[in-house]
Amino acid sequence: MRRTLDFLLSDWLHVSTLLQRPRFADHSSETFASVLDTCERIAREKFAPFNRLVDTQEPHFDGVKVHLPEATHAAMAAYIESGMLAAAQDYEFGGMQLPCVIEMAANAFFSKASVAMGGYAMLTSGNASLLMAHGTPLQREVFAKNEFAGRWFGTMCLSEPQAGSSLSDVATRAVPDGDGAEADPLGPRFRLRGNKMWISGGEHELTENIVHLVLAKIPGPDGKPVAGTRGISLFIVPKWLVDERGELTGERNDVALAGLNHKLGYRGTTNTLLNFGEGRFPARGAAGAIGYLVGQPGQGLRAMFHMMNEARIGVGLGAVMLGYAGFEASLDYARQRPQGRSIRPEGKDAAQPQIAIIEHADVKRMLLAQKAYVEGGLALELYCARLVDEQHTGEAAAAAEARLLLEVLTPIAKSWPSEWCLEANSLAIQVLGGYGYTRDFPVEQYWRDNRLNMIHEGTHGIQGLDLLGRKVVMDGGAGLKLLAGRVSATAQAAGQVAGLAEPANALAGALQRLGAATKSAWATGVPEEALANATPYLQAFGHVVLAWLWLDVVLACEQSDSEAARDLKPGKLAAMRYFFAYELPKIDAWLGVVARREAVCRDMQSDWF
Repeated sequence: MRRTLDFLLSDWLHVSTLLQRPRFADHSSETFASVLDTCERIAREKFAPFNRLVDTQEPHFDGVKVHLPEATHAAMAAYIESGMLAAAQDYEFGGMQLPCVIEMAANAFFSKASVAMGGYAMLTSGNASLLMAHGTPLQREVFAKNEFAGRWFGTMCLSEPQAGSSLSDVATRAVPDGDGAEADPLGPRFRLRGNKMWISGGEHELTENIVHLVLAKIPGPDGKPVAGTRGISLFIVPKWLVDERGELTGERNDVALAGLNHKLGYRGTTNTLLNFGEGRFPARGAAGAIGYLVGQPGQGLRAMFHMMNEARIGVGLGAVMLGYAGFEASLDYARQRPQGRSIRPEGKDAAQPQIAIIEHADVKRMLLAQKAYVEGGLALELYCARLVDEQHTGEAAAAAEARLLLEVLTPIAKSWPSEWCLEANSLAIQVLGGYGYTRDFPVEQYWRDNRLNMIHEGTHGIQGLDLLGRKVVMDGGAGLKLLAGRVSATAQAAGQVAGLAEPANALAGALQRLGAATKSAWATGVPEEALANATPYLQAFGHVVLAWLWLDVVLACEQSDSEAARDLKPGKLAAMRYFFAYELPKIDAWLGVVARREAVCRDMQSDWF
């Protein structure tokens, strides 16, 4: 994996060019390599050896505390010491001012070694980054800075037992906390009452405090909450109350663990049901969890999307690296496992020795599929991270384009790896056969861990609605046009290279059919008709994007004279050929139902089932 990672960063994304920008001027290519080396070592020593342990020794609650294996405490302590929680932040906040693309590449090692243990850090970094963007100066100093330092960890509290992904139906309420509430230095102070479900990292003893970011509704003048998402506000609700200097007051906030959720996989991260304001821990003598308003009332969902979009790219990376772990495990197994003989005439002699299963064409098919999924997925996530850097540090025009591309690609960055790198894990189990279905080998755990990624941070259906319902039509389709321009540029360049004209033409044709289906979906202007097939549209869109990235990566191999490019070229070319031969043709079935606005799903009646 490291050779591919280095190649993508250096030969494809040319991250060394970022060193010319003032924000990254203190760094060098050696700095970037050192960060990757350090994270790779920590992941190898502190995370990977205990991935099975945190799966079998699930978090448990004794009525007072949630207990985690000591290995989790040690792993998180090592991660905190590395400084990676604040890797991309300003020096004044304890950061390293690393590019986002280097931060993401470094975090890939932790996701691959133990995605569940790494989940605490991802949540904390996203929580603190939201506060840096939307919090007051004191909220940044007290809460974000302590999270970046690893003194406190953070969560995001959106879903509720009765609402799930339907955030407009959030029932948690927030009312001003009496006299002086508006003047609290930490922000306007409210009392929250409600329940939050599926809260990862919601209770543990890894750090001295947990900072919850909670969505809740403030009642209007009539005492009723504003309907829909417009009424949602965002609040900082710490587990332990703190003062304006960031010191614990010693008083517990009214946030109580109602129970742990017992999951198929991803067991190393606690997942909780939390009760806010039930009176179990009456804060400052009264029921109701104390929370501090972030930003303006009614703007909570907009602020929370800052964390959610960051988390969606992180989820995509986690899915990729679980797929990568399974790919490497099954590749190693296939090279060592003797079984069967060649189907060539000489192979019919039973006296001949068996061959390694990697010599069988169908096993090569499964390994090529995995390679195409996981290496393509890694390219996708790194490309998105590189866009983040462009958005924050590029010239105005380039930054605006990066923002627009990110808007369009974020649903793909989350959904595509969570579907196809899960399929990679399924293929890894298949390569191992019966052994893959046992706990004697790690591939079954990788599949179980990865199955979560199609669900959290927005299901496939939600990502499809976001893509077809919002992203490709916003600003008159500007984002889609910009992406199409990038894809076309790659196809045109590849068309001039010997051996790449055929995939270049295939990509151009796929792009044309995607555009036509997009127009057909909205031809009647009826959202119900257009969006009934949003998920097939998402799948086709993702495959076109991945075909583009694979062709672009191979083009980089052709254009680079580095040793890495020469060594990796045959494998990259084979994976690209596989994707164009076996995967890209699938888009016609997906786009077919989109273009004709297939009605069977929306017409189906409940009692017909």
